[in-house]
Amino acid sequence: MVFKRLLGKLGVGGPSVDTVLHRELVLPGETVSGDVLVRGGSMDVEITEVTLDLAARVEAEGGGEEHQGTVRFHRVVVGGGFRLAEEQQLSIPFSFPLPWETPITEVFGQPLTVPLGVRTELAVAGAVDQGDLDPLRIRPLPVQEAVLNAFGQLGFGFRSADLELGQIRGTGQTLPFYQEIELTPGQAYLDSMREVEISFLANPAGLTVVLEADRRGGYFGGGGDALNTFSVRHEDVQGTDFTALVDSWLRTLVERRGAFGGGQPGFHGHEHGHGEHKGGGGLAGIGGAVAGLAAGVVGGMVAAEIIDEIGDAFEGD
Repeated sequence: MVFKRLLGKLGVGGPSVDTVLHRELVLPGETVSGDVLVRGGSMDVEITEVTLDLAARVEAEGGGEEHQGTVRFHRVVVGGGFRLAEEQQLSIPFSFPLPWETPITEVFGQPLTVPLGVRTELAVAGAVDQGDLDPLRIRPLPVQEAVLNAFGQLGFGFRSADLELGQIRGTGQTLPFYQEIELTPGQAYLDSMREVEISFLANPAGLTVVLEADRRGGYFGGGGDALNTFSVRHEDVQGTDFTALVDSWLRTLVERRGAFGGGQPGFHGHEHGHGEHKGGGGLAGIGGAVAGLAAGVVGGMVAAEIIDEIGDAFEGD
């Protein structure tokens, strides 16, 4: 048990906390549970509120520059209204459902570079202080894993994963950001696209899959970005040939006439609060099937670096 002194806004000798998660590996929609352990400092204090924030490092563009900042996307009040005596130790249990749209941080056991976690906040007599971010690992839902595995079967390779501030219009997106997983095309698609980006928007019924392809042009044009959405249910994992399904999605995407934002049925433009950023990064090959989409990815969550807030958009719910 390692108590963490807060960031200093409560003064020298203030309380410290240790948030212990019962499970660090969860799926979107599952329950996150644990205990907030609070230890008093060198004086008695009135704890008015104990809050847990789910936060993630998100990218945005503004003024022609790229920025990164921490976005809080879920907040839960777990306690408060008590007096904490000098050196007293208290345990506050908590339990709350993880939002369905929570981005995944690992695929087939391999980490993605998506820093995300739980941050504890104490309010003491009008002053608010925050602790460090405790990493939370998010595994794909079975239907997400089936889609990603299908891309691997089709020869696609992992390039990068990041979180983008903004909304994908027409999808019913609820979080202030969305995840982009960027892939290099398989052999059968090398002539038709340079890359494809996947965004998952999960809900209790199933999954909206947003695909955006950077299409190659031919003698008669046809290049540019094309975007379309597809839906699958959670129960479709059983008895569905996802390799054939994803292949049909891709063929629909590259065969559509018109470029990104062309206003055709089924196409949805992005609405970005701070512009759009396309991630880079080194290539990592697909080993096929269970070897998985993230084979060879070097990543992980660097929670200690996720502390900046950039602009008002990064500070709201």
